[in-house]
Order: sequence, then structure tokens, then C-alpha cells
Amino acid sequence: MNRLPVAQRREQLIEAALAVASRDGIDAATVRAVAAEAGVSLGVVHYCFQDKAELMRAMAHAITGQNAAGSLAGLAADAGVDQVIDAVLGGLWDGISTHRGSQLLSYELTTSSLRHADLAQVAKEQYAGSWTAAEQALAMIEQAAGVTWSVPRSDLARVVVALVDGYSLAWLVDGDDRAARDGLRSLGGYLATLATPAPAAVPGRESADEPTDQRTDALHDGALVPDA
Repeated sequence: MNRLPVAQRREQLIEAALAVASRDGIDAATVRAVAAEAGVSLGVVHYCFQDKAELMRAMAHAITGQNAAGSLAGLAADAGVDQVIDAVLGGLWDGISTHRGSQLLSYELTTSSLRHADLAQVAKEQYAGSWTAAEQALAMIEQAAGVTWSVPRSDLARVVVALVDGYSLAWLVDGDDRAARDGLRSLGGYLATLATPAPAAVPGRESADEPTDQRTDALHDGALVPDA
């Protein structure tokens, strides 16, 4: 097997872990099963991930990334805040509804980690990632619609995550896509009531709370994984 940069090998192993867990359940995603799915030795998995908890955290981050708000490139430049919010939430739901297995797995990751003290950090990081993704979506709306929020963005992000989680779980149970989309439109209407025109920007000054991507693993970039 060719030697690959650790970052690339980690992605391969995360995909393998997601495939095993989506197909057979989170408890089946052992290090041995992931190695077999990826066609590598156990040593390669242990080289890339310190333990199963680290692998589970990486899986949670990957699912959160799938659920992130998409691009607004196709939206009209003069779109109002209602249209912008609808586009962001619609894109978010498209990402969730096209990855049903991953969405179900995200709840399994949460409950499984809460039942095991050594994995508790997984659930914490999972929700921290979701709140960050929601803040990024809210920031996207601010920029595209020229608005700001009448409540702190971090507080509003928790509301968004709680409601999206609720609609997603109900959709996993009943499969009613229309009900989920109607619910998210109601959420959009609520968000619109909290949007106010943004103050004029100061030229040359960047926002201090610009969202950042905290998932970059600089430690491993450029390193090579031993052959399987």
C-alpha cells in the first residue's frame, strides 16, 4: 500500500468508520473493524488515532461538516432577509436529509458517549461543533442580508441547533420531509423577527467575531503514515 500523508489517511479511516457505524451501528465500529473496512493494518489506525475516542470525535466532526450551511452563490444580490434565511435553512436541511445514515449515527454517537465516562468528551465536542456551525450559518445570513441579530449570536446558535436537532430526530422517526421543512420555515420566520439592519461598517476594519474553522489538524499535516 502506498504511503500517504497522515491527514489523507485519517480521512480514509474516518470514511471507513462512518461506513461501518452507519451500516452496523456505533458499537460495531471497533478499531479492528475500521482497519478491515479501510484495508489497512491495525497499526495504521493506531498511528493515526490515539484511541477509539479520538476516532469518534473525528467522526462527529465529519458529520457536523456534512450538515454545515451551503453556498448562497445562486441567491439574488437583492434578496431580502426572509429569502436569505430560507435559503440557508433549506440548504442545511438538504445536507441533513441526503445523509440519513450519518444523521442517525450522530445521535448514536451522542448517546453512546454519554453512557461511557471515557467518551464523554465526544458529546461535548460534537455539540460545540454544531454550535460553531450554527454561528457560521447565522454569520452567513448577516453578511448576505446586511443584518445583525437582536440577541447574541452564540445564544441564537443554541436555539437553532436545538430546533434542528428536534426536527431531524422526528424526521428519522416518521420520514415526513414536508413536516420537517415546514418546521424549519417556522424557525426561519422566528429568526427574521430577530434580524435588524446592520450598522454601517468602518472601512478597513474586520469583525472581531468572524467565525473560524477549528477543525484543522496542523499537528499531522504533511506527515506520512507507515505502510499497512
